[in-house]
Amino acid sequence: MASRARVRAPELVGAGGWINTGGKNLTLADLRGKCVVVDFWTFCCINCLHVLDELRELEEKHRDTLVIVGVHSPKFVHEAEHQAVVDAVARYDVQHPVLDDPELVTWKQYAVRAWPTLVVVDPEGYVVAQHAGEGHAHAIAALVAELETEHAAKGTLRRGDSPYVPPAAEPGALRFPGKAVRLPGGSYLVADSGHHSLVELAEDGETVLRRIGSGDRGFADGRSDQARFSEPQGLALLPDGDVVVADTVNHALRHVDLETGTVTTLAGTGRQWWQNSPTSGPAREVDLSSPWDVAWFDGQVWIAMAGTHQLWTYDPESATVTVAAGTTNEGLVDGPADEAWFAQPSGLAATEERLWIADSETSALRYVSRETHVVHTAVGTGLFDFGHRDGDAAQALLQHPLGVTVLPDGSVAVADTYNHALRRFDPASGQVSTLATDLREPSGAVVVDGDIVVVESARHRLTRLRLPEEAVQVEAAAHRTQRPATEVAPGALQLDVIFAPPAGQKLDETYGPATRLLVSSTPPELLASGTGADTALARELRLNPEVTEGVLHISAMAASCDDDPAIEFPTCHVHQQDWGVPVRLVDGAANRLPLVLAGMDG
Repeated sequence: MASRARVRAPELVGAGGWINTGGKNLTLADLRGKCVVVDFWTFCCINCLHVLDELRELEEKHRDTLVIVGVHSPKFVHEAEHQAVVDAVARYDVQHPVLDDPELVTWKQYAVRAWPTLVVVDPEGYVVAQHAGEGHAHAIAALVAELETEHAAKGTLRRGDSPYVPPAAEPGALRFPGKAVRLPGGSYLVADSGHHSLVELAEDGETVLRRIGSGDRGFADGRSDQARFSEPQGLALLPDGDVVVADTVNHALRHVDLETGTVTTLAGTGRQWWQNSPTSGPAREVDLSSPWDVAWFDGQVWIAMAGTHQLWTYDPESATVTVAAGTTNEGLVDGPADEAWFAQPSGLAATEERLWIADSETSALRYVSRETHVVHTAVGTGLFDFGHRDGDAAQALLQHPLGVTVLPDGSVAVADTYNHALRRFDPASGQVSTLATDLREPSGAVVVDGDIVVVESARHRLTRLRLPEEAVQVEAAAHRTQRPATEVAPGALQLDVIFAPPAGQKLDETYGPATRLLVSSTPPELLASGTGADTALARELRLNPEVTEGVLHISAMAASCDDDPAIEFPTCHVHQQDWGVPVRLVDGAANRLPLVLAGMDG
């Protein structure tokens, strides 16, 4: 067995304490004898949610020898609230211990630079591998198998005795609901995400009329009691009176016949879309990636494809899908649809002329013009600025909004999720105001007879409110994502993305380059040279000495395939990650920036 680099793992420390341990505070000593995967995540991050799902099979297969430990490391202010982390652990069915680290203490000790990052610790307490981004489950599975064999032989492997203690289940008709639509008869259809089903509620918003879906996580069509969903989020009424569902974790669009309750699949394969996969074609043959909401606009179903930071469309006449806007780059860039950047679009609402978008990771309200297909931003400035501030839209702030609803007067209500508020943007005046506060993680809303029914996701209910004539006065708050800046020297900076293929695999360039690196910066003037895309994972950047600080945006992808000539059809895997690295220019500081995609920086 090949030798591997080992570094003693730092202790796991977090001011918020432990979740899913039955009240016990864990230490690395408690985990000695186990293979440990430390998952640095934050619950706003779609890539982190993808990794949670990637790890489920690994966790189940090696439950006797493997402990996955989540270290929750917040980006937004709301994510530093302990109850919000507790809710997120329950919402996403996390079945392992989670450390709440609101001050990023453990993040800093492990020198983490991005969400998500996975660190593998061997049974003797040494770090043996680090992986950033998605697509590493197979590599970690191979490494865990190696560690099990190695440490069983050494007598240092301990089986059984998992530290995971599941929380008590809470009864209720809804569990972390996503979006809702009002049906023609006056009832509501709600995406009951935590119960993996849809629920029809009476006009009172409480009485259950029927449930569509068995309630078990899965991907199956059929009658209402047979069909299975996986954390459905978005819903839209179609012109024929039926409903289309954004079945988020199944990476699919589903169709519901409201008369019979029968569920069929419209689009998606159940597999997650990866770079270089098809982006158009027969809908049942094209992979999707975490569709979060849907809306009927301009004769098609528009899809908020949160997992790829894009908008897609589904054409019911041809049964095809295609990309409508966005490049897969994460950020806030307006302009023609095929050049615009989004960041986890999560809410959609249509008027005759505009499709409104809640662009969650940029804390922005945006829209696409039907006539020109140009993307515009109404509220929001980018990935790192957020808060709760009303007034002129140019300076107003939101915090990770997930829903958007068109109001009768033509203004737009925003489910300002992490501010626990309902906000309003008036396109005529350019003003932003607050309609209501004390709404626990609102994720969507429906207009009903002059009132508005809000989906309070973290309170597991629908709440009906009068649309106020006057705005609620809220003390303004502005925030910026706080992560420690990396000090680097002005001038030449060597960027090295480290990637070591998993055991038994190799970079396969039979059909072209197996790697890709894209670099940009905020502000753009930070980089004098080195921007753009190329295939090499190493590049010399040149930092402008006139710009003292900023953020380097780095996106890396590597594809590895089975390294065995006896395998006729080798299995290939894509590993990818986006980094936003805050930097501060300091004379005499480091002139090399290493980022680990997979492996160890030797």
